[in-house]
Amino acid sequence: MSTFMSAFASLVEQLADLLQPLFHASAAAAAIVLFTALVRLLVHPLSRASARGQRARAALQPQIAELRKKHGKDREKFQKALMELHAEEKVSPLSGCLPSLFQMPAFFLLYHLFSSSTIGGEANALLGHKLFAAPLGGRWADALGDGGVFGAQSLVYLALFAVVAAVAAFNYRRTKRMMATSAPVADGEQVPGLASVNKLMPFMSFFTLFTVAVVPLAAALYVVTSTTWSAVERAVLYRDMPGAGTATAALV
Repeated sequence: MSTFMSAFASLVEQLADLLQPLFHASAAAAAIVLFTALVRLLVHPLSRASARGQRARAALQPQIAELRKKHGKDREKFQKALMELHAEEKVSPLSGCLPSLFQMPAFFLLYHLFSSSTIGGEANALLGHKLFAAPLGGRWADALGDGGVFGAQSLVYLALFAVVAAVAAFNYRRTKRMMATSAPVADGEQVPGLASVNKLMPFMSFFTLFTVAVVPLAAALYVVTSTTWSAVERAVLYRDMPGAGTATAALV
Protein backbone atom coordinates (compact mmCIF):
# COMPACT_ATOMS: atom_id res chain seq x y z
CA MET A 1 0.00 0.00 0.00
CA SER A 2 2.84 2.37 0.87
CA THR A 3 4.49 1.80 -2.52
CA PHE A 4 1.20 2.34 -4.30
CA MET A 5 0.54 5.59 -2.41
CA SER A 6 4.04 6.79 -3.22
CA ALA A 7 3.41 6.14 -6.90
CA PHE A 8 0.10 7.97 -6.73
CA ALA A 9 1.70 10.92 -4.94
CA SER A 10 4.36 11.01 -7.63
CA LEU A 11 1.65 11.10 -10.31
CA VAL A 12 -0.06 14.08 -8.66
CA GLU A 13 3.29 15.88 -8.32
CA GLN A 14 4.12 15.27 -11.98
CA LEU A 15 0.75 16.63 -13.06
CA ALA A 16 1.31 19.65 -10.81
CA ASP A 17 4.75 20.25 -12.38
CA LEU A 18 3.14 20.07 -15.82
CA LEU A 19 0.50 22.65 -14.89
CA GLN A 20 2.74 24.93 -12.82
CA PRO A 21 3.44 27.45 -15.64
CA LEU A 22 -0.31 28.09 -15.94
CA PHE A 23 -1.53 27.79 -12.35
CA HIS A 24 1.61 28.65 -10.33
CA ALA A 25 0.98 28.09 -6.58
CA SER A 26 -2.35 26.38 -7.25
CA ALA A 27 -0.85 23.87 -9.71
CA ALA A 28 -1.46 20.89 -7.41
CA ALA A 29 -5.14 21.85 -7.09
CA ALA A 30 -5.35 22.06 -10.88
CA ALA A 31 -3.66 18.66 -11.07
CA ILE A 32 -6.44 17.18 -8.91
CA VAL A 33 -9.09 18.68 -11.20
CA LEU A 34 -7.26 17.21 -14.21
CA PHE A 35 -6.95 13.83 -12.47
CA THR A 36 -10.70 13.89 -11.76
CA ALA A 37 -11.43 14.64 -15.41
CA LEU A 38 -9.26 11.70 -16.48
CA VAL A 39 -11.11 9.39 -14.08
CA ARG A 40 -14.45 10.60 -15.41
CA LEU A 41 -13.31 9.98 -18.99
CA LEU A 42 -12.44 6.41 -18.04
CA VAL A 43 -15.84 5.94 -16.41
CA HIS A 44 -17.74 7.61 -19.26
CA PRO A 45 -18.46 4.32 -21.13
CA LEU A 46 -20.25 3.09 -18.00
CA SER A 47 -22.25 6.32 -17.87
CA ARG A 48 -23.30 5.83 -21.49
CA ALA A 49 -24.29 2.24 -20.72
CA SER A 50 -26.30 3.50 -17.74
CA ALA A 51 -28.12 5.96 -19.99
CA ARG A 52 -28.96 3.17 -22.44
CA GLY A 53 -30.25 1.11 -19.53
CA GLN A 54 -32.52 3.90 -18.35
CA ARG A 55 -33.93 4.32 -21.85
CA ALA A 56 -34.56 0.57 -21.96
CA ARG A 57 -36.35 0.72 -18.60
CA ALA A 58 -38.48 3.61 -19.86
CA ALA A 59 -39.37 1.56 -22.93
CA LEU A 60 -40.68 -1.20 -20.65
CA GLN A 61 -43.19 1.12 -19.02
CA PRO A 62 -46.23 -0.14 -21.01
CA GLN A 63 -45.35 -3.75 -20.13
CA ILE A 64 -44.90 -2.80 -16.49
CA ALA A 65 -48.33 -1.18 -16.51
CA GLU A 66 -49.79 -4.42 -17.90
CA LEU A 67 -48.08 -6.46 -15.18
CA ARG A 68 -49.44 -4.12 -12.51
CA LYS A 69 -52.92 -4.46 -13.97
CA LYS A 70 -52.60 -8.23 -14.22
CA HIS A 71 -51.42 -8.85 -10.67
CA GLY A 72 -53.50 -6.14 -9.04
CA LYS A 73 -52.67 -5.82 -5.35
CA ASP A 74 -50.53 -8.96 -5.18
CA ARG A 75 -47.26 -7.11 -4.65
CA GLU A 76 -45.14 -10.26 -4.37
CA LYS A 77 -46.28 -11.66 -7.73
CA PHE A 78 -45.90 -8.26 -9.36
CA GLN A 79 -42.32 -7.88 -8.14
CA LYS A 80 -41.42 -11.40 -9.25
CA ALA A 81 -42.92 -10.85 -12.72
CA LEU A 82 -41.15 -7.50 -12.98
CA MET A 83 -37.76 -8.97 -12.12
CA GLU A 84 -38.37 -11.69 -14.73
CA LEU A 85 -39.22 -9.01 -17.30
CA HIS A 86 -35.98 -7.18 -16.54
CA ALA A 87 -34.06 -10.45 -16.89
CA GLU A 88 -35.72 -11.27 -20.23
CA GLU A 89 -34.97 -7.82 -21.63
CA LYS A 90 -31.46 -7.86 -20.09
CA VAL A 91 -32.14 -4.60 -18.25
CA SER A 92 -30.60 -4.06 -14.82
CA PRO A 93 -32.54 -1.79 -12.43
CA LEU A 94 -29.26 -1.00 -10.66
CA SER A 95 -27.04 -0.24 -13.68
CA GLY A 96 -27.05 3.46 -12.81
CA CYS A 97 -24.98 2.75 -9.69
CA LEU A 98 -21.93 1.47 -11.57
CA PRO A 99 -20.35 4.84 -12.53
CA SER A 100 -20.41 5.98 -8.90
CA LEU A 101 -19.03 2.69 -7.59
CA PHE A 102 -16.08 2.74 -10.00
CA GLN A 103 -15.15 6.26 -8.91
CA MET A 104 -14.98 5.50 -5.20
CA PRO A 105 -11.37 4.15 -5.23
CA ALA A 106 -10.08 7.40 -6.78
CA PHE A 107 -11.85 9.47 -4.13
CA PHE A 108 -10.49 7.37 -1.27
CA LEU A 109 -6.99 7.52 -2.74
CA LEU A 110 -7.07 11.31 -2.65
CA TYR A 111 -8.63 11.29 0.80
CA HIS A 112 -5.92 9.04 2.17
CA LEU A 113 -3.11 10.85 0.35
CA PHE A 114 -4.05 14.26 1.75
CA SER A 115 -4.85 12.92 5.21
CA SER A 116 -1.39 11.33 5.70
CA SER A 117 1.53 13.29 7.12
CA THR A 118 4.00 10.80 5.67
CA ILE A 119 4.10 8.81 2.40
CA GLY A 120 6.57 5.96 2.02
CA GLY A 121 8.32 6.93 5.27
CA GLU A 122 8.92 10.52 4.14
CA ALA A 123 7.11 13.76 4.82
CA ASN A 124 4.11 14.28 2.56
CA ALA A 125 5.22 17.26 0.44
CA LEU A 126 1.77 17.54 -1.14
CA LEU A 127 0.37 18.89 2.12
CA GLY A 128 2.30 22.10 1.50
CA HIS A 129 0.34 22.84 -1.67
CA LYS A 130 -2.63 25.20 -1.60
CA LEU A 131 -5.64 26.36 -3.56
CA PHE A 132 -5.17 30.11 -3.19
CA ALA A 133 -4.90 30.52 0.61
CA ALA A 134 -6.32 27.13 1.64
CA PRO A 135 -4.02 24.09 2.15
CA LEU A 136 -5.07 21.03 0.16
CA GLY A 137 -4.74 18.87 3.26
CA GLY A 138 -6.90 21.18 5.38
CA ARG A 139 -10.61 21.04 6.14
CA TRP A 140 -13.25 23.73 6.48
CA ALA A 141 -13.03 23.52 10.27
CA ASP A 142 -9.33 24.42 10.00
CA ALA A 143 -10.20 27.36 7.73
CA LEU A 144 -12.81 28.62 10.19
CA GLY A 145 -10.19 28.56 12.93
CA ASP A 146 -7.91 30.74 10.83
CA GLY A 147 -9.84 33.87 9.94
CA GLY A 148 -13.45 32.85 10.49
CA VAL A 149 -16.21 32.38 7.93
CA PHE A 150 -14.98 35.17 5.67
CA GLY A 151 -11.26 34.61 6.13
CA ALA A 152 -9.01 33.99 3.13
CA GLN A 153 -9.07 30.21 3.58
CA SER A 154 -12.79 29.97 4.25
CA LEU A 155 -13.61 31.98 1.12
CA VAL A 156 -12.21 29.10 -0.95
CA TYR A 157 -14.68 26.72 0.69
CA LEU A 158 -17.55 29.18 0.29
CA ALA A 159 -16.83 29.30 -3.44
CA LEU A 160 -16.92 25.47 -3.58
CA PHE A 161 -20.17 25.44 -1.58
CA ALA A 162 -21.69 27.88 -4.11
CA VAL A 163 -20.73 25.61 -7.02
CA VAL A 164 -22.10 22.52 -5.26
CA ALA A 165 -25.35 24.31 -4.34
CA ALA A 166 -25.86 25.45 -7.95
CA VAL A 167 -25.24 21.94 -9.31
CA ALA A 168 -27.45 20.40 -6.62
CA ALA A 169 -30.31 22.79 -7.45
CA PHE A 170 -30.02 21.88 -11.14
CA ASN A 171 -29.96 18.15 -10.33
CA TYR A 172 -32.95 18.55 -8.00
CA ARG A 173 -35.07 20.19 -10.70
CA ARG A 174 -34.01 17.68 -13.33
CA THR A 175 -34.56 14.60 -11.13
CA LYS A 176 -38.00 15.78 -9.99
CA ARG A 177 -39.08 16.31 -13.62
CA MET A 178 -37.78 12.95 -14.80
CA MET A 179 -39.36 11.11 -11.86
CA ALA A 180 -42.68 12.89 -12.44
CA THR A 181 -42.79 11.93 -16.12
CA SER A 182 -41.84 8.29 -15.42
CA ALA A 183 -43.70 7.80 -12.14
CA PRO A 184 -44.98 4.27 -12.92
CA VAL A 185 -41.41 3.08 -13.49
CA ALA A 186 -39.77 5.07 -10.73
CA ASP A 187 -42.24 4.51 -7.91
CA GLY A 188 -39.94 1.99 -6.24
CA GLU A 189 -42.06 -1.09 -6.96
CA GLN A 190 -39.66 -2.52 -9.52
CA VAL A 191 -37.03 -3.37 -6.90
CA PRO A 192 -37.99 -4.10 -3.29
CA GLY A 193 -36.63 -1.43 -0.95
CA LEU A 194 -36.08 1.25 -3.61
CA ALA A 195 -39.20 3.27 -2.79
CA SER A 196 -37.53 5.14 0.09
CA VAL A 197 -34.38 5.67 -2.01
CA ASN A 198 -36.44 7.21 -4.81
CA LYS A 199 -38.04 9.64 -2.35
CA LEU A 200 -34.61 10.82 -1.26
CA MET A 201 -33.07 10.85 -4.74
CA PRO A 202 -33.87 14.50 -5.62
CA PHE A 203 -32.10 15.66 -2.44
CA MET A 204 -28.97 13.50 -2.71
CA SER A 205 -26.91 16.13 -4.53
CA PHE A 206 -27.30 18.46 -1.53
CA PHE A 207 -25.54 15.88 0.67
CA THR A 208 -22.38 16.75 -1.26
CA LEU A 209 -22.25 20.01 0.71
CA PHE A 210 -21.60 18.00 3.88
CA THR A 211 -18.88 15.94 2.17
CA VAL A 212 -17.08 19.06 0.93
CA ALA A 213 -17.19 20.53 4.44
CA VAL A 214 -15.59 17.59 6.25
CA VAL A 215 -13.04 16.00 3.88
CA PRO A 216 -9.57 17.38 3.02
CA LEU A 217 -9.73 20.16 0.44
CA ALA A 218 -8.05 17.95 -2.19
CA ALA A 219 -10.82 15.34 -1.84
CA ALA A 220 -13.42 18.13 -1.83
CA LEU A 221 -12.05 19.33 -5.18
CA TYR A 222 -12.49 15.83 -6.56
CA VAL A 223 -16.10 15.74 -5.33
CA VAL A 224 -16.97 19.19 -6.72
CA THR A 225 -15.35 18.49 -10.09
CA SER A 226 -16.93 15.05 -10.40
CA THR A 227 -20.38 16.31 -9.35
CA THR A 228 -20.26 19.14 -11.88
CA TRP A 229 -19.09 16.72 -14.59
CA SER A 230 -21.97 14.37 -13.75
CA ALA A 231 -24.54 17.16 -14.06
CA VAL A 232 -23.31 18.17 -17.52
CA GLU A 233 -22.83 14.56 -18.64
CA ARG A 234 -26.30 13.48 -17.60
CA ALA A 235 -27.86 16.57 -19.19
CA VAL A 236 -26.28 15.52 -22.50
CA LEU A 237 -26.82 11.75 -22.25
CA TYR A 238 -30.43 12.04 -21.07
CA ARG A 239 -31.44 15.06 -23.16
CA ASP A 240 -34.00 13.00 -25.12
CA MET A 241 -35.52 11.40 -22.01
CA PRO A 242 -39.01 12.58 -20.93
CA GLY A 243 -38.78 15.60 -18.65
CA ALA A 244 -35.11 16.28 -19.40
CA GLY A 245 -35.54 18.95 -22.03
CA THR A 246 -36.44 21.85 -19.74
CA ALA A 247 -33.71 20.99 -17.23
CA THR A 248 -31.10 20.74 -19.96
CA ALA A 249 -32.13 24.14 -21.29
CA ALA A 250 -31.75 25.57 -17.79
CA LEU A 251 -28.18 24.35 -17.62
CA VAL A 252 -27.25 25.91 -20.97
